[in-house]
Amino acid sequence: MSSTMTIVVPISIGAPKLEPALFNLAATLTPRLATDGEFHGPSIDEFFPETLFSIAGVPVHRITLIQLIAVAILVLIMVLGTRRLKVVPGRFQSVVEMGFGFVRNNVAHEMLGRKDGERFMPLLTTIFFMTLFFNLTGLIPFFNIAGTSIAAVPFLLAIVSYVTFIYAGLRKSPKNFFKNALFPAGVPWPAYIIVTPLEFISTFLVRPVTLMLRLLMNMVVGHMLLVLCFSATWFFFFTVGGGWAFLGIGTLAFSGAFSVFEILVAVLQAYIFTVLTAVYIQLAVAEEH
Repeated sequence: MSSTMTIVVPISIGAPKLEPALFNLAATLTPRLATDGEFHGPSIDEFFPETLFSIAGVPVHRITLIQLIAVAILVLIMVLGTRRLKVVPGRFQSVVEMGFGFVRNNVAHEMLGRKDGERFMPLLTTIFFMTLFFNLTGLIPFFNIAGTSIAAVPFLLAIVSYVTFIYAGLRKSPKNFFKNALFPAGVPWPAYIIVTPLEFISTFLVRPVTLMLRLLMNMVVGHMLLVLCFSATWFFFFTVGGGWAFLGIGTLAFSGAFSVFEILVAVLQAYIFTVLTAVYIQLAVAEEH
């Protein structure tokens, strides 16, 4: 019996194969189940799906399709919720406005104030809802994997956050932004020999990496736990059966509990990523810069 539980940073790279594409799609949309009498735990190979087809030389696999579907659903919700705005909103418009209000009041205005909050509101809203919808695909039947569980998406979001941080700082104080970031006030000048390299590493190198890894690893670990619990449930109920089905009840309970927990993690990670982006922007536009 083999079970791979090693956690690595998965980067989706598909081989340019066309022939197995759509025939194997249905099989890859569900977790691996024990059909040969052995238990198959989650594998890191699930983050490296086969290429289904290519568009202009760019490989498209099932996680790419999940991401595209999530984007299409998000755009559709936003368009339908805002195309005919009413003074007295209906239920659907109210839900959309609640989402915008949550980002505006709890992130943008809270972290940046009203002026800068409104200025960066479109970016923060996009980051929050994109991250949220991509995270939630890991809990949707037949998707079963988060769009943020491959490194490309968290990396892209981290780069956007990082570039916005630098842009905001340079826009606020073109001459002093890097100086204040690397040479903080109140430090004795000999200490800059140590402080400046540390500030450079922590501010301009570590920050985007930690942003990416925090989101990525939460989604990867969450997926592995869910697949482990559901695969074990299937194994105990339908493969070995008998008295072992009692253990299946336990793994099924854990599956439900982890599913609820993953909803919380999906929302929380979207919120944390957006808040940290706002915090970095706030640091860039602070008066000392």
